[in-house]
Amino acid sequence: MIAAAPRARYRRTDFIRDHTMPHWTPDDINWAAFDASKLDPDTLMVVKAAAMVERNAGDYTAYLSTVFKGDEEFLSIAAEWQVEEVQHGDMLGRYAELADPNFNFAARFKKFTDIYQVPQDVAASVRGSRTGELLARCIVETGTSSFYSALRDATDEPVLKQLCHRIAGDEFRHYKTFYVFMKRYIEREGIGIFRRAMVAAGRIKETDDDELASAWHAANDPEGTAYDLARCNREYAGRAYAVYRQKHAERAVNMVLKVVGFDPQGWLGARAKAFAVKKMQSRVAQMKPAA
Repeated sequence: MIAAAPRARYRRTDFIRDHTMPHWTPDDINWAAFDASKLDPDTLMVVKAAAMVERNAGDYTAYLSTVFKGDEEFLSIAAEWQVEEVQHGDMLGRYAELADPNFNFAARFKKFTDIYQVPQDVAASVRGSRTGELLARCIVETGTSSFYSALRDATDEPVLKQLCHRIAGDEFRHYKTFYVFMKRYIEREGIGIFRRAMVAAGRIKETDDDELASAWHAANDPEGTAYDLARCNREYAGRAYAVYRQKHAERAVNMVLKVVGFDPQGWLGARAKAFAVKKMQSRVAQMKPAA
């Protein structure tokens, strides 16, 4: 009998050193370089909304703790992921307060969590399997890493450029981490490529659901403004997608195809990238708020 090759273990030092030591700290950002004249008001509104979602990582970690109960290695990694995500939210919130002294991040974040909660009363993944859950996390990290890369390249404001560069790097590492664990669970659960594709499509579609719209409402709408899902999605998407360029959209498609199991450089990859670029351009044209 031929012995099976030992399973490769993810190196914890590739992700984060311990629960209290992220790869970077607020001291690594040159806050004194802030230049208000180089910050676009629409960009600031997107940053405020992003801060809400990033800061809410604790609820996601609680959900993941239920889904992956018994997998102590993954739960340890998830706790470390939470540390970095919370830092992202706090630093974006700090930036928003620097750029807009009238913005109260703590108060706005409380408003967000009052209207949006990650479901906790579950016994297993809403994706139907642990493989599906990890794939969905990869989709999320694809979106965030591509967004912060695009925003970094689009802005001329020095502090925001620094922040986005740091956060994008974290999100790419998170994607790689979840991908490693997903491959393990594919071997255990036998989730085929068709089911993985369905999970990916479903998670991408969820970007039009309440989370980002609620974040936009909580971060940017004046007090007393009624929450409107369609309006808030339009307000957010019209600004956020505008920072993307073709290279960012194509890289995101490559990452999605990789986790599903398709060749990003094949025929399907080329068609998917062309479609994604056109779709994004269309959404900007259709959803961008009137000036």
